[in-house]
Amino acid sequence: MHNKQKKIAAISDLTGFGRCALSVAMPIVSYMKVQCCPVPTSIFSNHTAYQEYSFFDCTGQLTDYMAKWKKLNLKFEGILSGFLGSAAQIDMVIHFVTHFRTGRTKVIVDPIMGDHGKIYATYTEEMCDGIRRLVSLADIVTPNLTECCKLTDVSYKEKNWKKKELHAMAEMLHAMGPEKIVITGIPQGNFIANYIYEYGKTPRLFRTHKIGADRSGTGDIFASIIAADAVNGVAFERSVKKASNFIKRCVARSIEMDIPRTDGVCFEEVIHMLKIN
Repeated sequence: MHNKQKKIAAISDLTGFGRCALSVAMPIVSYMKVQCCPVPTSIFSNHTAYQEYSFFDCTGQLTDYMAKWKKLNLKFEGILSGFLGSAAQIDMVIHFVTHFRTGRTKVIVDPIMGDHGKIYATYTEEMCDGIRRLVSLADIVTPNLTECCKLTDVSYKEKNWKKKELHAMAEMLHAMGPEKIVITGIPQGNFIANYIYEYGKTPRLFRTHKIGADRSGTGDIFASIIAADAVNGVAFERSVKKASNFIKRCVARSIEMDIPRTDGVCFEEVIHMLKIN
């Protein structure tokens, strides 16, 4: 007998232009045969790397939005949290996870806090503490190097990360709660590496050739693939390799097509190459 189609509640902002957050999660998760149920935390006309943008904060609507889902007794096999704009939103997501989690729910937290050694200007220490509390509820976390350092209170450095240093940080994150951790975007010369930690298994460092400059939305694609695979029962290491290789394909195609960096990656062109399981 086939299981009913699985569902993921995806909590993040909705950005009209620039391919990131829910605009990426919805098509990717859907393509992987999982129903994607969006919880928009804010609405942007386009992402913030453009000179101007319009912004609507949905915090005021979230309590009622979530309460209706609770009243309808909706069930989710996955909860994926992305960018959160305030301490109040982080608290709401913690509340959402504790209310909607069942024995079969996988919680995936992409702790979007910063990059290149710097925490985003909008982030306060209170918000960083909130993200630590949220991470403690996760089954899987996908921090980049900057976020991993902030979460574990380790000094950031641009390069020359040793495996034992990455392992020590992964162990600290595991001690907070998550069973599975991938530290993304570790620079290694011409390569970019992901450190894959899964409790009870041998950690792996998986490298791909670095191509092109950073583009918006690649982390959102990565977390969406990890989340869909998690509810579909795909092995974690396989999932991380799949997500990394797919993003490399997306970037290569975007360079070929001369897509502006601010437009993110044209994943639509290569989505048919994304393996579903």
